[in-house]
Amino acid sequence: MDNKKTMKVSILVATYNWPEALKLCVRSIFRQTVLPCEIVIADDGSGEPTRQLVEQLKTESPVPIKHVWHEDKGFRLTVIRNKAIAAAEGDYIVQIDGDCCLPRHFVADHMEQARENAFVCGSRVSLPEEASKRILQKERFSINPFRIPLGFIFNSMRCYPLRQYMATRYGRRIGHLRGCNMAFWKSDFIKVNGYNEDLTQWGHEDSELAYRLHFAGVKKRSLKMGGAVYHLYHKENSRENEAEHYKELERVKREGVKWCSNGYDKYLK
Repeated sequence: MDNKKTMKVSILVATYNWPEALKLCVRSIFRQTVLPCEIVIADDGSGEPTRQLVEQLKTESPVPIKHVWHEDKGFRLTVIRNKAIAAAEGDYIVQIDGDCCLPRHFVADHMEQARENAFVCGSRVSLPEEASKRILQKERFSINPFRIPLGFIFNSMRCYPLRQYMATRYGRRIGHLRGCNMAFWKSDFIKVNGYNEDLTQWGHEDSELAYRLHFAGVKKRSLKMGGAVYHLYHKENSRENEAEHYKELERVKREGVKWCSNGYDKYLK
């Protein structure tokens, strides 16, 4: 792909009131073999400790850090991601969550899989509670491969030939993805009007976006055998309004929807 040499990658980090995890997450970005052009923190209303941490991280960072914050009015992940992507200068967005740590080749693996008219879905390794506690206490991300849960060993492996082979063969179902490890061209995101801000609670907002990208002609690729994120343990979010989000996802699938009316365009300059 010709524009890989000039592509500018922004890493988008979504966070809410867990500065201890965010510190580990962002510092794992600092150690990448290929650095992004910037780090954009999408902050869904965190308090003062997170603001202070971000100011500290700015002094350590080898790349610019932007802190995009809005007032805490409940779970508004779709809104803050749209706002943060509007502030991003990169033409390629790699999206993670602030409770995830990255292996050193994460950015390089995502850049390797980037293609025109395609978005990329990566894998997640869920760390056990005890392992997560140890990492948080040490304030340093390191993984003992013998302590990775058996169900996630495959996701933690890195192999170039298998990564290429599986890119178009694994996870063909469009909605099979995780928003904590996803990448797309900003131009494609704008084409479908970004995240649907009518989805203001937990669940299916990433799948809904993926289907609209699909219907707009943007193909899905999978990043396996590389580029995984390591997710720190925490209690699951409430799924109280999941049914409403699922209903909207089914409508998008049924009607082939490409564009959401309440989305990204309100932030265009």
